[in-house]
Amino acid sequence: MNLIDAAIILPELALSVFAMTALVWCAYSRKPGTVQATFWATSIVLFALAGWICFSPDLNRTAFGGMFADDAFSRFAKTVILVSSGIVLLLGQDFLKREQLHSFEFPLLVAFAVLGMMLMVSARDLIVMYMGIELQSLSLYVLAAYNRSNVRSTEAGLKYFVLGALSSGLLLYGASLTYGFAGTTRFDGIADAVSGGISHGLLYGLVFMVAGLAFKVSAAPFHMWVPDVYEGSPTPVTALFATAPKVAAVLLLTRLLTEAFGHVHSDWGPIIAVLSIASMFLGAVAAIGQTDFKRLMAYSSIAHMGYALIGVASGTEIGVRATLIYLAIYVAMNIGTFAFILSMRREGSHVSDIKSLGMYSRQAPAKALALLVLLFSLAGIVPMIGFLAKLYVFLAAIETGYVWLAVLGGLASVIGAYYYLRIVYFMYFGEEGPRLDVAVPGFCAGALMVSAAVTIVGVINLFGITGFAEAAAAALAN
Repeated sequence: MNLIDAAIILPELALSVFAMTALVWCAYSRKPGTVQATFWATSIVLFALAGWICFSPDLNRTAFGGMFADDAFSRFAKTVILVSSGIVLLLGQDFLKREQLHSFEFPLLVAFAVLGMMLMVSARDLIVMYMGIELQSLSLYVLAAYNRSNVRSTEAGLKYFVLGALSSGLLLYGASLTYGFAGTTRFDGIADAVSGGISHGLLYGLVFMVAGLAFKVSAAPFHMWVPDVYEGSPTPVTALFATAPKVAAVLLLTRLLTEAFGHVHSDWGPIIAVLSIASMFLGAVAAIGQTDFKRLMAYSSIAHMGYALIGVASGTEIGVRATLIYLAIYVAMNIGTFAFILSMRREGSHVSDIKSLGMYSRQAPAKALALLVLLFSLAGIVPMIGFLAKLYVFLAAIETGYVWLAVLGGLASVIGAYYYLRIVYFMYFGEEGPRLDVAVPGFCAGALMVSAAVTIVGVINLFGITGFAEAAAAALAN
């Protein structure tokens, strides 16, 4: 590694040095404020890195002989990942304190997971890609089972680990086939190998890698881990699962398909389209009968990843831009929704039963209205920002000739609106039961209100993210 390479990966180096230094310091520190300081320090570092990356010079550079990319695409992805992870850390502090899970390992595990995600979205080589995935996954396995005294949390971690190992096996098998038939692990080298057409060996390798990454994306039919892990994990961990890792996985898949297999879009486009359809409809239908808010959000995330994959399936610069915009909006909506879920308590105990929201609008009209706005946006109802997100991916599909995919996406969106409106029904017209606690952690209340405001005000110009998304998509296309 020379100085130029070090300068390019400086944000990753800074985060890794911070996480390892903090880990050693916390392990030997006996000061009472160590845990709280670690939470705040980690959040500040994540936000600082996001600002650093977002406002860094608009250059497209590579490090380590082209294995690692620092371009507008990776900078967009890293900014979303860092900001969402930092917010989730702040959101979860009150919950972790109440559940006696407030320890220094939590924010540092999040930091290591974020480091893996940053490697994922910058990877231009199969080896770097796998390193990033495993660094993220190993941290998330531990976080899923973080509540060791809770059987469901332990079960969630075990399920995630076992199925994650299976997906890693599929990914590695596909990578080995790709390396064997292309003779290289670099994305540009693979692109040269398929420029004249894809061989059967490379096609099989591509299919296995897509299957492995579909698990990380939680796309159907590789979604089986999602409902149980979302429900069993501590709620701050569920909030993390629903945001940053989804962005990293979808955009890694986008880079792999666009840069390495861009010449053979006709071979992988239909595969991604099928995954998209399966995810949209399974998420929409399976969520209808759910009574647990966290489990419902699990199926919601499956459906939303299906919509994001519409842009990937198009295989065009416009499709990539649509996917980037969709993911940024999706993260904003989910942060607000999980801020509400984290604030749901009855007599000090956390609850996530949807029926506990019966006539909640009488008890807390402002919070109920904010959640209504977020749910309408998640459903894609006009004029919320969620509608614009779906409109972007549908238009990208239509331009590519996937009109049928856009039509099916619209149908799935109509079906999926039911379970969001069902929650609204309980809040405004449902049977009133034992009331939830009135006191709400300040940061959760603030995040809920800000997120709801964003879904309304953002309709005007999407806060300027369209320009960033266009630059990111152009960098990937070139």
